[in-house]
Order: sequence, then C-alpha cells, then structure tokens
Amino acid sequence: MTDSLVLVHPDAGTTAQMIAGRLLAAVQEALALRGTAHVALTGGSMGSALVTSLADHPAVSVVDWSRVHLWWGDERYLPSGDVDRNDTQNVDAGLARLPHDPAKVHHVPGPDDSESAEAAAAAYERALRVSGGGAWDVVLLGVGPDGHVASLFPGHPAQLRDDALAIAVHDSPKPPSTRVSLTMGCLSRSREVWFVVSGADKAEAVAKGVAGASPAESSAAQVRGLERTLWLVDEAAASQLT
Repeated sequence: MTDSLVLVHPDAGTTAQMIAGRLLAAVQEALALRGTAHVALTGGSMGSALVTSLADHPAVSVVDWSRVHLWWGDERYLPSGDVDRNDTQNVDAGLARLPHDPAKVHHVPGPDDSESAEAAAAAYERALRVSGGGAWDVVLLGVGPDGHVASLFPGHPAQLRDDALAIAVHDSPKPPSTRVSLTMGCLSRSREVWFVVSGADKAEAVAKGVAGASPAESSAAQVRGLERTLWLVDEAAASQLT
C-alpha cells in the first residue's frame, strides 16, 4: 500500500482538465511499457466532466486508443442505454468521440443482457480474467458524501468482500438498490488509484479518506494503489483537510 498524495485545484472544471492531461500521460506510459493499458472509469458529475475534458484535450489523438481497455468500477443494474447508467453518462459526455476499439470498452451487462445482477457480475469478472484479471494501470474513483467508492458503501455487507473481482450489490443505500461493483480487492490491484472529487458536500468524506478512517466511516480509506494513490480534488472538496 502507498501513502496518499493530495493535489488541490481551484474548481471542478480545472480539476477535470488537469486529470485529463495526467490520464493521457499515464496511458501513454503504460502503452510504452506494457503494450496495452487498462483504465477503470467512474460515473457521476466529476466522471463525466473528466471524460469531456479528455475528449477535448489537444493531445488526445497522440494515444493509440486501439490498445486501451476501458472499464467501469461499478454500474447501476439498469438496461443498456439507461440515462442513469455510468457508461451512458460517460458516452454522452464525450467517450464516443475517443477513437477507441469498441471491443475494448467493457460494459457491465444490464437486465436486458443478463438474468440477474449475479450473472452480470460473473460475466464482468470473466471479461476481467480474460483481459488480465484486473491488473489496472489507473482506477478512477469518485467518492460519495458517505465515503462510498464504486458501489461499496460503509457498513454494507459487500464493502470488504475480496472473494471475487466483481459482485452483485443488493439493498444499496443509494438508488437504484441493485448494482454491480468491482470488489475492494480488485480495486486495490491497480498500479495507481486516483480519487477524483469536487464540491463542499464531499469535504468530510475526503478528509476521512485521506486520514485513513475505519471501514465503518469510509470505503475510500480502504483503497490504495500498488504504486501510487492520488486525491485529485478541488478547493471545496479539500476544505476540511488539515
């Protein structure tokens, strides 16, 4: 596990732009070193802002996107194309403008493509194992006001599971109640974990995550990159850091 480095930017827009540039550099380095790159994207407003900044970045065409695998840390168990799915929001935000290989964009199956959330999680795990078992280069994680990451909520039975790479999550405290998430163990396989957070409503969660709070208080505090852990936040989200 690595210590966390916190980088604070003036506002959400600037934060997204800075993360986009950093991600392009990290992907380019991974391609040079290993020939392929694996990145787990995140949903929410910050995840979409990042995708928009990535698609608009002047250096986006430098990356050979045909060798980049894109995943998601979690997904709401909703039909393909539903506006509340993380992948739909990311596609609408600009992911469709990246010159990627569609076969390397790995969507979590919804109820239109699977019999249950458990079946969707199993299919996602199979795809992960075929493509390297979750040996991520970068995992991007938003953080909820309650300290959750992906669909791993503090105090929820799914929070600390490490017996699989992907799991079904039921009775989520945040709607919709059924989701599919990478496990804590899978997220922690990443070379680098980047928490991308904006807004004063996340300030307490950021402070607890950076401080290494207990699982009962923070899921974010339990995830660390193998080589690097970054908190990439705006001033509002950093307002309770000491």
